[in-house]
Amino acid sequence: MNSIERLHATLAHRQPDRVCVDFGSTLVTGMSVVAVTGLRKALLGADDYRVKVIDPYQMLGEIDEALQEALGIDVAPVMGPRTLFGFENTAWKPFTMFDGTEVLVPANFNVTESDSGGWLIYPEGDTSVPPSGYMPRNGFYFDAICRQNPIDEAALDPEDNLQEFGPLGEDDLRHYVRQAEAARTRGMGAVLSVPGAGFGDIALVPAMWLKRAKGIRDVQEWYISTIARRDYVYAVFEKQCTIALDNLDRLARALGDAVQVAFVTGTDFGQQFGAFIAPAAYRDLYQPFHREINGFIHKHTHWKTFIHSCGSVIDLIPDFIASGFDILNPVQCSAAGMEAQTLKREFGKDLVFWGGGVDTQNTLPFGAPDEVYRQVRERIAIFNEGGGYVFNAIHNLQANSPVNGILAMFKAIHDSAA
Repeated sequence: MNSIERLHATLAHRQPDRVCVDFGSTLVTGMSVVAVTGLRKALLGADDYRVKVIDPYQMLGEIDEALQEALGIDVAPVMGPRTLFGFENTAWKPFTMFDGTEVLVPANFNVTESDSGGWLIYPEGDTSVPPSGYMPRNGFYFDAICRQNPIDEAALDPEDNLQEFGPLGEDDLRHYVRQAEAARTRGMGAVLSVPGAGFGDIALVPAMWLKRAKGIRDVQEWYISTIARRDYVYAVFEKQCTIALDNLDRLARALGDAVQVAFVTGTDFGQQFGAFIAPAAYRDLYQPFHREINGFIHKHTHWKTFIHSCGSVIDLIPDFIASGFDILNPVQCSAAGMEAQTLKREFGKDLVFWGGGVDTQNTLPFGAPDEVYRQVRERIAIFNEGGGYVFNAIHNLQANSPVNGILAMFKAIHDSAA
């Protein structure tokens, strides 16, 4: 099997020739640029090679073609042209991380030093407006800066929380097509990151790419609003859904079978010890829109739909399935009730599990290589039985992931095919 055939078999719950592997197809299945740099040096040498930062928010590194081939990765990204700070991934320039890692960043990745010695980053790279992100001194990624204007209840307008959504331009559409065709040419699977379908995704609510964000932009205020201003949030979702469906129609016609998976939403519904939303609340506020998006995709394409939700979501999985999702990520087996055997037994016929391959909270950053190796082999044995599994870690590999642990992880992946 080549990569695209492997992914097709996996998505159809058929046993592939080996486990399908993804690192880098989405912004929730990647690696810190620091981890990519160390891994690339270990496998490919070239100490002077600078890895591109493709997501400045999380400081994720590009898994380039040479590294994809060296690692046996099967899936490629189909993403929009702009970062979460609003500038395009173009015209790369050198940059040095706090720990000395030398990388490449986009031309409009512009930072200034804060009073505490950290870095401030700006929407669209415009340093004349207030910053929208902050990386602490000796940190490895940015946090969103709260830019919440005083809220006047009488003047709240859902349109203010819709200013970041609109129709795709022709240049944007061509960008998506180029990525999808490049993946197909190489025989790889492809994941489309659907624009504008992450209803209430808390990573997006602050709108770090907008120079002057209106509406409800404070994370805590947004969570409160899902209850206290439920009708306002619902009105935002209704218009957001209409815009997302219009864009999906254009993307479906342009991309066709060059894409196999649609990453719909990264809204987190779980925490370490349980869900932080009741199933009834999910059904009321989120499920109607998830059903619309998934229904459209399933009617008009052959794509499978992908939901990312961290934490313990065991109580919500039946509702995810009822919403039409085909794929669950990141499969946080370290959270309460999310044991690998339970998930595969209870939901393996309905869901493809995409992730869960190694614990990135404890095992990978702090375990010995042989411990990493054992856990990866165990997870593959459980999840890949009968197909329906794409190997990835539990969320992105962090900067503190030791290279020898990452190498042990890939050795375990490759040995599982023997």
